[in-house]
Amino acid sequence: MALDPQTMASAWTPAVRARTDEDALDDADLRKLLAMVREHTGIAMTERKRSLLQGRLRPRMRALSIPTYADYLRRVESQPGEVPYFIDLVTTNETAFFRTPRVWAYFGDHFLPEWQAAHPRETLQVWSAAASSGEESYSVAMLADGLRLAHPSFDYRIFGTDICSTVVASARAGRYQGRSIEQLVASRPDLIARYFCAEEGGWRVTTDLRSRVQVECHNLMQPLARGRQFDIVFLRNVLIYFDAPTQQRIVANICGAMKPGALLVLGESESLQRFDTGLKFEQPLFYRKAAGNDGA
Repeated sequence: MALDPQTMASAWTPAVRARTDEDALDDADLRKLLAMVREHTGIAMTERKRSLLQGRLRPRMRALSIPTYADYLRRVESQPGEVPYFIDLVTTNETAFFRTPRVWAYFGDHFLPEWQAAHPRETLQVWSAAASSGEESYSVAMLADGLRLAHPSFDYRIFGTDICSTVVASARAGRYQGRSIEQLVASRPDLIARYFCAEEGGWRVTTDLRSRVQVECHNLMQPLARGRQFDIVFLRNVLIYFDAPTQQRIVANICGAMKPGALLVLGESESLQRFDTGLKFEQPLFYRKAAGNDGA
């Protein structure tokens, strides 16, 4: 049955209006959204992230039957329980096992044996900051455990943190499937055999290795609880998401949790040259806290 144009317009108007309202993130709401991202995460996004943010928020809005971005932002403001979901949606979590090979070559071949020789009766304390779903934390654990097997007196503990509660839960579970674990299966079958068990179409980190990795939610804009001190901190591919004042604040918080002589590891696109941190450049990606320096 054919419909006249007026009838067709009437029939389609509600659906079109609903879709348009949901898809329309106007300039005022975008500015408010960017301010909320900064408030809750410290991340400095620009208006060029409009499409990215729309795509990330839209499924949540649909799940909650919220028609407009303005309505969703009001929900985040008025209901604290929505904030963790909001943080999960607007943060980027990209990682892999043994990402950036030269970092792991130096950590495994130089840092670990040198630290073990200099601290024969101590437990190595490692902080994997912005640890995402745990691949970095478990990469650290596998190399450290290799040293433990060769030197039974050596011990280690790894503390992983991330602002995103979803990836923290994934890291605690230690279950992996897809490209990241497939690359590890292909490149290091020895590590897969030693530290993973096949499970439900993927792989799970062994109970023993997981017991040495503690993962918690933490916002890097805040200092860690007093008393936590680390021998090496991995802060890779994190600072690039923040403006200079926030970078300075984060690095100060990190330095406050580093022991004298501890090492900080950054990402390939990151540098501390602009900041007064108390850390000395050691080699590309690596910075050393001065021995005897208890402050930032």
